[in-house]
Amino acid sequence: MRHAPVTPNGDRIRWIEIPGAEPPRLYLHGLGSTSPVYWAAAAAHPLLTGRRSLLLDLLGFGISDRPTDFTYTLEAHADAVAVALEAAEVTGAEVIAHSLGGAVAILLAARHPLLVANLVLVDSVLDPAPAVPAPGSSGIAAYTEEEFLAEGWDRTEERVGPVWWSTMRLAGREALYRTTVHRSQATVPALREHLAGLRIPRTCLHPAADGEPADVAGLTASGVTVRAIPDCGHNIMFDNPEAFARATADALSAH
Repeated sequence: MRHAPVTPNGDRIRWIEIPGAEPPRLYLHGLGSTSPVYWAAAAAHPLLTGRRSLLLDLLGFGISDRPTDFTYTLEAHADAVAVALEAAEVTGAEVIAHSLGGAVAILLAARHPLLVANLVLVDSVLDPAPAVPAPGSSGIAAYTEEEFLAEGWDRTEERVGPVWWSTMRLAGREALYRTTVHRSQATVPALREHLAGLRIPRTCLHPAADGEPADVAGLTASGVTVRAIPDCGHNIMFDNPEAFARATADALSAH
């Protein structure tokens, strides 16, 4: 396990590092997740192994610190990851990011372009969340922060179920709430605008059962490769690890 202070108060981001060849790969997790759990099997897959790999937990989640005075905006997450990568002497990383982590990865590439050379987004957040919580979502943004800290935490455990809760329960409560709220809001410029403006290879993987992502024409017109993965839900790397590994290896080797 490695770590680096990323805030003026010395709060630390931590990651599990697997030695291997350069360029390095950075794995970023989704909301309420932790990279060593969600990405260990993928990083060890024969099609993806052999690279220096950082399975990094965002500030407030997993094995990273949980400061209560951090804003937890998507931009702040991206900047904190950038500080950790600089401490790890990482540049030109291949970034593989799931769900919320994809939004952070887009901003990381946009705000710190020397750190990211390739982007694989795994059913990534690209748009603000709907006002009414969708089935299967955490529903956290429907609370005020005070309500969530007082009662929403326990209700969230009931809503998300035991699998998601197994890692969500490791998050700081303020971190989970604030990150969820900021994830539900639009960034300025919008994430899609950031993504379209990047001048690096970009691939979006999505579950085939969900149909094409919104504005797929806009994505492809801006040079983003969009690829459907069969027989999976949102957690593509769990549900169909072979297809995920093939698609990710293809995306990285093609460039």
